[in-house]
Amino acid sequence: MSDEFTHVDDEGDAQMVNVGEKAESQRRAVARGEIRLSDDTLDAIDDDEVAKGDVLTTARIGAIQAVKHTWETIPMCHQIPITNVDTDFEVGDGSVELTVAVETVGKTGCEMEALEGVTTGLNVVWDMVKANEKDDDGQYPTAAIDDVRVVEKSVDRP
Repeated sequence: MSDEFTHVDDEGDAQMVNVGEKAESQRRAVARGEIRLSDDTLDAIDDDEVAKGDVLTTARIGAIQAVKHTWETIPMCHQIPITNVDTDFEVGDGSVELTVAVETVGKTGCEMEALEGVTTGLNVVWDMVKANEKDDDGQYPTAAIDDVRVVEKSVDRP
């Protein structure tokens, strides 16, 4: 591991990494995470009976939007050309799992874009179902976003 910081200049100021000399490559990253919810909420999602509307369609749009805007929310991320975004939801026992796959052709990876897609998509699920999840005290005893991680990364160099 290098002793030099990549995001700090000689004066200690924040900086982006210069990727100008790097060759473009086909890149892919896949991230995954889940939101734990009550069984009643999961049933309402499955039956399309959540008062705010179609939870998974709305969350899919939010995830894709987040991927496209990652460079605006993560300070040192480069703006990259997104060539593809795939989202996959699985409503399972106790949770909704979201997988986001991002592809780009460029000089830097797309892991942060995949992670932003997952976290925002799961936040949208929470927003859509929060009325279902609140207890009598207005708290969320079951709802929790967990296990957000990058599960795959690939680079096809020329």
